[in-house]
Amino acid sequence: MVSWAFIFEAPETNPETDRFVIDRAGRRNTIVAVPEQHDAVQVAVDLVKDGVQFIELCGGFESVWVGKIIEATGGTIPVGNVGFSGGASVARLVEIFAEEK
Repeated sequence: MVSWAFIFEAPETNPETDRFVIDRAGRRNTIVAVPEQHDAVQVAVDLVKDGVQFIELCGGFESVWVGKIIEATGGTIPVGNVGFSGGASVARLVEIFAEEK
């Protein structure tokens, strides 16, 4: 079985309960919300202990967190991050979150 996780940031979430697992055809994907980016480090460590083989971080994460997770997990799994292509995409993303306030 291939097991991987996707971590994203959402205010006021609880990573223990705000998660969703899709388990089909020999693949398990665990999607986890964290309230702050720094919370992803401990979540990642726990996911690896539970058998997750690689982790992707949402594009909203600062790239420094990839390295922090690699370090915390002892470099035992691949860690990547989703990115947004081009300045226009990033600018629109900033607008979306600005509209939220």
